[in-house]
Amino acid sequence: MKRPPLSRIHLACGLSMAAALLATGCANRPKPLYHWGDYQAQVYGHLTRSASPDEQIAKLEGGLEEARASGRNVPPGYLAHLGILHAQLEHPDQMLKYFEAEKALYPESAAYIDFLLRKYPRTQ
Repeated sequence: MKRPPLSRIHLACGLSMAAALLATGCANRPKPLYHWGDYQAQVYGHLTRSASPDEQIAKLEGGLEEARASGRNVPPGYLAHLGILHAQLEHPDQMLKYFEAEKALYPESAAYIDFLLRKYPRTQ
């Protein structure tokens, strides 16, 4: 059984759909919500103790500057992790600064930050 030839309407519809698919394939992707930077690698380095707290702080603070420059926030936990690293180095002022910043940026982290403040007293 032979197929009937495509009409001009079918051809126009097919070309329109192809053009629409091509145009959506070239669309820009949305910007990520957070600036992750090197955060995941630093958390891994913290857990495996393959990087010193000083090294981690330097990289995370660099990532914080990159996030500010790009106009994006760091992900939840980023600032708290910086606070924990400063607590380990007995820098209570820096620890408190980052814990308070985490709590202000992510109010839902209040219970966790309060726990960390009990675990790492301000005066060491």
